[in-house]
Amino acid sequence: MLNYILKYEEPLFRPPSEAYSLILQLTLGCSWNKCAFCEMYSSKKFILRKEKDIFNDIDKAAGYSNDIRKIFLADGNAMVLSSGKLLKNLDYLNDKFPKLNRVSAYSIAKDLENKTIAELKALKDAGLKLLYIGIESGDDELLGLINKGETFLSTTKNLLKLKEAGIKTSVMILNGLGGKTYSGQHARNSAKIVNETQPDFLSTLVLSFPYGVEHYKKRFKGDFVEMNPIELLQEMYLFISETNLESSIFRSDHASNYLSLKGILSRDKEKLLQQIDFGVNNSNKGILREEWQRGL
Repeated sequence: MLNYILKYEEPLFRPPSEAYSLILQLTLGCSWNKCAFCEMYSSKKFILRKEKDIFNDIDKAAGYSNDIRKIFLADGNAMVLSSGKLLKNLDYLNDKFPKLNRVSAYSIAKDLENKTIAELKALKDAGLKLLYIGIESGDDELLGLINKGETFLSTTKNLLKLKEAGIKTSVMILNGLGGKTYSGQHARNSAKIVNETQPDFLSTLVLSFPYGVEHYKKRFKGDFVEMNPIELLQEMYLFISETNLESSIFRSDHASNYLSLKGILSRDKEKLLQQIDFGVNNSNKGILREEWQRGL
């Protein structure tokens, strides 16, 4: 409801867990905007918003300061801003919203490349407590095929910087991203990258085709063979079986997922694997369709 007081440059996206957050656009679009699978900001030109326009939005929302506890910084990767500019925005937010207890944002791993641990700690102390990062895969070959602009090493290095700075991470893996041809290496290396980085939150979404599978194939730099629901679950089974996590909160309950899965890894690892196994073995009884409908 609070977001109606601001005029946004559409389309506007936010993570499901930010449903009750005030959304503040520091940037428009995505600075990379080249990933083969992503159409979120294809209709928008990347722009760094002017400070006066951002502060004007903050001033408009300040009249509701008693109702605002969480703020999400949009669009695709507000963390591309310099640490100095981010701190200035955070200081202004803290001044206007005295009850604010969390600021979060989307980020690309490369946005953190030129930010020092000290700078990231300063951002955390100013209220930036959580970053959502779509790492998509831990497989270098597949990352190249989707034109992600990242590698296993670049992603791992920058996620570990966030951990050292005390900023929590919520990372996302795309189930089915490489199709049948790359499924095994995608699952194993994605497990490897989350094992290496130990994210606070981990989620999986199923690759979708908003403009059709043929459109994706044209952008994918390899041999893409679409996977059926059973194959997607088998890939998920392999991914989870290869994880070695301490206490990552895991969610696979987005509308795109065929089977709703929730738990803490590794505590609930065997239970999750059993649920996937049950779904695969009972697919002919309509189990997957029922779970998918419940996720909508």
